[in-house]
Amino acid sequence: ADFDFVNKNNSASPSQYCRVIGEASNLYIHPTAKVLDAVLNVEAGPIFIDADAEVMEGSMLRGPLYIGKHAVLKMGTKCYGPSSFGEECRIGGETSNVVFHPFSNKGHDGFLGNAVIGSWVNFGADSNCSNLKNKYSTVSVSNDIDRNEFNTGLTFCGALVGDHAKFGINTMLNTGTYVGVAANVFAGDFPPKCVPSFTWGSGSIEHNLDKAIQTAERMMQRRGKEMSAAERAVLAHVFKITAPSRS
Repeated sequence: ADFDFVNKNNSASPSQYCRVIGEASNLYIHPTAKVLDAVLNVEAGPIFIDADAEVMEGSMLRGPLYIGKHAVLKMGTKCYGPSSFGEECRIGGETSNVVFHPFSNKGHDGFLGNAVIGSWVNFGADSNCSNLKNKYSTVSVSNDIDRNEFNTGLTFCGALVGDHAKFGINTMLNTGTYVGVAANVFAGDFPPKCVPSFTWGSGSIEHNLDKAIQTAERMMQRRGKEMSAAERAVLAHVFKITAPSRS
């Protein structure tokens, strides 16, 4: 629906090495975007590639998709729609039906589907998340405010991830996993389905607020951004209201 409002008169033509499947009118490439040797399937929905985005060679995209400003799809990336990748996201591996808020990374192999990812999140290499239970039943989720599970009514439901969360390499997430703000997740097994905000490892150790903010600031600096006083205040507030889930 959003695609209908776009002025598509200045759309760039795809590279001669690209393959477009479907009507060319369903493809928009900003003149400053860089799209190399990709397969762009717009039969099921449009693909919008915004300013200064880069789609590296060997990528396969199936709409509907939005690729945000300065976002990068790494070589051989597979993206199934409907999905949206915000400004300066770095995406690799396989994704399906996901929303990435700006400045988040999943730059390496691994699967993520039916998920909502906050800003400034980073997935380590080969992280994977289940989006379908083995018994094909509906998925329940909880959060770190009330910790009460509720049934979503969804058969497909992957991860719900808060801002500034981080995942170590080879992280495995179960169907319907909730990961709170500034959680730093790493473990040799599946973490719990509800990982509280500001926790370390598998969710049982509190992540010091000052250290969490230092990590967030370092990531933001890598993108030329600085954390504002208001953003620090928000993180401190979230730390306070989620404290009972870490006790």
